[in-house]
Amino acid sequence: MLNGLTALRILFILGIVNLVTGLAIFFTCRCLPGSKIGKGLMKHHWYQRFFKFHCYIWWIFWASVIVHAIFAIKYIGWPF
Repeated sequence: MLNGLTALRILFILGIVNLVTGLAIFFTCRCLPGSKIGKGLMKHHWYQRFFKFHCYIWWIFWASVIVHAIFAIKYIGWPF
């Protein structure tokens, strides 16, 4: 299917996507506006627009996690 180097590159890229979308989910969490950080961010128009995409970011996150796990198991192996 894919050679090892290409699979590792895809794994690395998907790991970064997981990290970035995980942080985006955290910062668009519906609980955050009640916190001190969230109150400050909600004053900015750019954050309010970004906040609306919370549900869509979940879809990207889970798709990335699933593909990442499949590649990791197939090319690196099952750790147990």
